[in-house]
Amino acid sequence: MKEGAQPRLMQGNEACTEGALAAGLGFYAGYPITPSTEIAEILAGRLPARGGVFIQMEDEIASISAVIGASLTGVKAMTATSGPGFSLMQEGLGYAVMAEVPLVLVDVQRLGPSTGIATAPAQGDVMQARWGTHGDHSIIVLTPSSVAEVYSLTVEAFNFAERYRTPVILLMDEVIAHMRESVVLPSPEQLQVIDRPRPEKPPGVYNQAEYGDLPVRPMACFGDGYRVYVTGLTHDVTGFAVSRPEVVAAETARLNNKIPADGGALIPPEKISCDDAEIVLVAYGGTARSALRAVKQARAQGLKVGLLRPIVLWPVPEKEISALAAAGGRLLVVEMNCGQYGREVERAVAGRTRVDGLYRVSGELITPAEILARIREVA
Repeated sequence: MKEGAQPRLMQGNEACTEGALAAGLGFYAGYPITPSTEIAEILAGRLPARGGVFIQMEDEIASISAVIGASLTGVKAMTATSGPGFSLMQEGLGYAVMAEVPLVLVDVQRLGPSTGIATAPAQGDVMQARWGTHGDHSIIVLTPSSVAEVYSLTVEAFNFAERYRTPVILLMDEVIAHMRESVVLPSPEQLQVIDRPRPEKPPGVYNQAEYGDLPVRPMACFGDGYRVYVTGLTHDVTGFAVSRPEVVAAETARLNNKIPADGGALIPPEKISCDDAEIVLVAYGGTARSALRAVKQARAQGLKVGLLRPIVLWPVPEKEISALAAAGGRLLVVEMNCGQYGREVERAVAGRTRVDGLYRVSGELITPAEILARIREVA
């Protein structure tokens, strides 16, 4: 940390804006929606003051479309929303995946389906984050569990988006977004900030077709003098639409394979007291905070309990989950939905150990006492 830096009492949504600005955010388009509105509210003042552009759009469809357009000009771009708005953004998200447009989409989860309870916490957008848009594609989804981590993962979201030329989703829940904690932000020189690959050759000399073998190709941006063709249709290295099966298969494979298949290769999950654990909790976001307290309480009572906290939710950190299963410990997945990630854990375990769940959708955070009670039930 920067010497002499002062702690700040900061909300999760505020930390998201600070992280975005530190990563080089230049354009924001969004539509207010609880519980993400503070992100837009803060950036409406902060971003223009730094020379960036803030636009409140008429809806979420227009918001992600504007973000895509801004990113195509070479600017780092972001939007933020919650469940209902996230649903509206899915077509645009799929276009950005196919056209390989870097952007960051922040989804602050609230209780659903539909309007649900706008101010209540939930983790019901886990599967929508992975499969909300149609077609076979890979996606990077990061999920923080503290205000400080909101800041650092927002920076990482931009870095991954730029490095892999892909949309990246920062998936928070209302608990983390509205919680306030004392944090000390790193100084700019302590941050690693990554920019997208750009053509090394000037316009008129650069030939995009020469880079067909690269998993992540240089991005020639509008306004830089290059001839750029962008489409959501299946296309070859030139950007023009194709329907030849061999090209379609190769390009689809490249889109999927350019992102590591295991989330642990991007950011390893956090492991706490797992070495001798007979039961390992799997939890993320706000729920992981309750799970950590439950682990400490269980240990104090002589129960060998650990915690695996995925930070990259998608791709699933399958190697770490498989290793826990191979070690013989049972897994207990805790989440504020009906078992969306629990089924992914079961898939990764592949029957090698028992997987139990504590799944609840009530509009309230699952408490440490409830987790401890469930530990005793499955022990």
